[in-house]
Amino acid sequence: MSGWPGILDPDGAREHLAAWKGNIDRLAVDTQTMSDRLQELRVTVTDTNRMVEVTVDSSGSLVDLSLGERTQRVAPEVVARTIMATIREAKGQLAEKSKEIIADTLGTESVAAREIADRVEQQLTPPDPAVGDPGTSPHRW
Repeated sequence: MSGWPGILDPDGAREHLAAWKGNIDRLAVDTQTMSDRLQELRVTVTDTNRMVEVTVDSSGSLVDLSLGERTQRVAPEVVARTIMATIREAKGQLAEKSKEIIADTLGTESVAAREIADRVEQQLTPPDPAVGDPGTSPHRW
């Protein structure tokens, strides 16, 4: 029982349990802080041609879309691809900012923090269609 020094000593056991409870309490507070910060997160991205601006919320859902005047002078499929590429960029930035919040609140050494960061990245980073389908290049204009 080398992981529990003084386990047979009641005072040592109490100290160990108090320290363990303190760690659990601190983790609960940190986790709530992380959750609150993640819920508030939004990312807005404008494409390089300033044709499209999108905003995604903490879940990666599109919450705002603005189309510039230039969209009236290009083919609809170009506008559609630009919107989709800009959403992917916003979600990628959201994933990075989320990982920063997780690292700030839970640290980088925690198994739980790494697992949460991995899940966030998987959820927010959809595959690029240009990689899987050669006919859907996002910037073919």
